[in-house]
Amino acid sequence: MYISLISVLSFILPFVQSREGRDVSCGSVIKLLNLAHKVRLHSHDVKYGSGSGQQSVTGVSTSEDVNSHWVVKGVNEKEVCSRGEPIECGEKIRLEHLTTKKNLHSHHFSSPLSSDQEVSCFGDGGVGDSGDIWKVMCEGQFWNRDDKVMLKHQDTGAYLATSGQTFGRPISGQYEIVGRFGPDAYTDWRVQEGIYIHKSDFNPIKSSGSHDEL
Repeated sequence: MYISLISVLSFILPFVQSREGRDVSCGSVIKLLNLAHKVRLHSHDVKYGSGSGQQSVTGVSTSEDVNSHWVVKGVNEKEVCSRGEPIECGEKIRLEHLTTKKNLHSHHFSSPLSSDQEVSCFGDGGVGDSGDIWKVMCEGQFWNRDDKVMLKHQDTGAYLATSGQTFGRPISGQYEIVGRFGPDAYTDWRVQEGIYIHKSDFNPIKSSGSHDEL
């Protein structure tokens, strides 16, 4: 019987544990929880009815939704980060939506509910533009899974946030995700469920006889 990769990830992601510490690394698949409203960063093939008309980005309260998976990637196709390399605080990254292959994006459009800055998903097959680049704002040397993090948009300087407002149909109850011009309680995030890639995952010589499989 055929089982899609998304279905497998949905089942196992909450149980996958890092073998090499708690750092978020390039190539990892993560979920991000907004600490103010306890919702996970989410997207789906539903476009905004106003503003840019691009693919919408929302926050959802459920932890099992397959549309809340994001792949940590380098700045662009030429400036790729090394797979398994820990992401440094201050480093610039892209977040590619696993299901639709579009990048987390922002630009100078007003968000539909609060009129903050719109956050959308943009691009094709993970290829977009400079509006997909976010700076990782955290304390210490590396982005640690246990610590809060802020994501600052390179082009506009806005911080990824929740507005606190929720949509009606067709995405009833989902939270509006926006860019806010300054850190506050709504710009704090923390990594939750995920598959975390580490350098030794690509080492053909294993010190023990066991390995992890999907």
